[in-house]
Amino acid sequence: MNLNPEQKAIGTRNFQAAIGSEFTRRDFLMGSIAAGVASGAGLGAFYYGYDKSIGDPVRVGIIGTGDEGGVLIGAISPDYVQVKAIADIRPYNVHRAFHGDMSALHVRPGLIAKYEYSDEDKARENIKVYDQDYKDLLNDDDIEGVIIALPLHLHDKVAIEAMLAGKHVLTEKLMAHSVHQCKNMGRVARREKKILATGHQRHYSILYDNAVAMIKKGLLGDLHHIRAQWHRGNLPGSDSWRPPLPTDDDLGKYLAGRRKSLKETEERLPTLSGSAKASQLKRMEDLSVQIQKAELQMLDRDVDAAKYGYEQKILKSGETTYECSPLEELIRWRLWDRTGGGLMAELGSHQLDAAGIFCSALREDGKKAQPLSVTGVGGRHIFPLDRECDDHVYCMFEFPGPGYDATTAPEKKIVVTYSSINGNGFGGYGETVLGTEGTLILEREQNAMLFKGSSTMTKVSVEAKGGGAALSTTDSGEMSVAVGQDATKEISRGYTEEMEHWAWCLRNFQPEGDYAEQPQPKCKPEVALADAVIALTSNIALAEGRKIDFDPAWFDIDSDATPEGVAPSEPV
Repeated sequence: MNLNPEQKAIGTRNFQAAIGSEFTRRDFLMGSIAAGVASGAGLGAFYYGYDKSIGDPVRVGIIGTGDEGGVLIGAISPDYVQVKAIADIRPYNVHRAFHGDMSALHVRPGLIAKYEYSDEDKARENIKVYDQDYKDLLNDDDIEGVIIALPLHLHDKVAIEAMLAGKHVLTEKLMAHSVHQCKNMGRVARREKKILATGHQRHYSILYDNAVAMIKKGLLGDLHHIRAQWHRGNLPGSDSWRPPLPTDDDLGKYLAGRRKSLKETEERLPTLSGSAKASQLKRMEDLSVQIQKAELQMLDRDVDAAKYGYEQKILKSGETTYECSPLEELIRWRLWDRTGGGLMAELGSHQLDAAGIFCSALREDGKKAQPLSVTGVGGRHIFPLDRECDDHVYCMFEFPGPGYDATTAPEKKIVVTYSSINGNGFGGYGETVLGTEGTLILEREQNAMLFKGSSTMTKVSVEAKGGGAALSTTDSGEMSVAVGQDATKEISRGYTEEMEHWAWCLRNFQPEGDYAEQPQPKCKPEVALADAVIALTSNIALAEGRKIDFDPAWFDIDSDATPEGVAPSEPV
């Protein structure tokens, strides 16, 4: 896509002015704020066009209330979703479902706070708890839809069982652990006439939709490269994917150490005064929170993980041996090939989803751009033998650009490079989109910065500042000028909107009508399948250290072809 002559002729200041005058409220988030609409809950209806209220909230059961399930609970809009039941085999997760995560209440506030119940007893009068078998929740006639936030290997199994039980489904990403499982899910949804959504929230991010608008308007010129990353500072002994286990050797030793530190601090307190005493009081408060959280985590020690299908495994490398218990496979499921999909499934799928959205913005047929090839290298470079997944991955993708033709114009490609590493979190996560006329940088799903040409001196940005969003322009180091200071919340990451729209689709679904004509979420099976194909094929390329050409049939739910060579079991 090329800028027209008038756009090419704009100078630095006129470039900024043109952006401000050309864009409608759908083009910039700030248009919404200027129109008097607060960001966060409620903005999705205004922006994406679904009803502001559906009258009767959808009665939902949540299966899996751990880390991601807690985030989804925190993003629920009670006007759209009424949680009537939860299912989880871990007592610690059940506690967090009601009370939130004391270490992250801003994103996992819990059901008591979300629905303003007075206490857990009152909440349980309205929310059933299934802590033995999620199938009991599926058999609950009061439940209309389920939200699944389980380990990846259970997504297809539980989603299909839910749809066969008459429930609509929103499952966390990835869609499933393998492509043939994804196709099974899509086929069952179609056959059973059930709405199936997958939680790739960037499809509901207003920030990303505005980025797409910039690309479509030609502000970047010809798009030719996207650089994406998700870097984390996790190191051995401090790894968010390896939480402590509820055993004497792990959490038990940690608890003993925290309690000892608390006792020593209490004994020293009478000898202190002033700032020193204040500092120690704060330390006592922190230690108390750490002890309380660890005691709650210890509630999981009696869970019979093997009963629920989790397995023991023994890893060997040279003379080194590591034994993983069924309970460890349950709690640290992201680390194992059988239960998780590694960095590409958990993190890379977000970035490649975004890259696909940006490449699709250049298409005139409205279809999602499918990659042509992937080359991958990676490995376990800094962590010991305590996992199967890589701790460093690097992938390079080729996407078709405007005018691409394998025979007549094979050079018309957009190259996407992606890295996800542990051990150094410099740069965080986000995407940099490079075109011939401009550069767009998206950081942490909160900031979008547009630069003219290849210069880093002139930008227009939408930022979350001090709890609010602000649009600023900066020219050659001049002071930023902020507008829209009346914004009251951070820019939404899309979790709220994806659940609101899913609920709206359920309320407007006509079971007797043509399924193809029914309202569908943005990340419906066909879209979620494409995201899964990219991430899962990348894992094969990483494991084999080679280049793989994508087969278009892999992206077709009606085709039995899959990158893993296993055909779907559900008939078309």
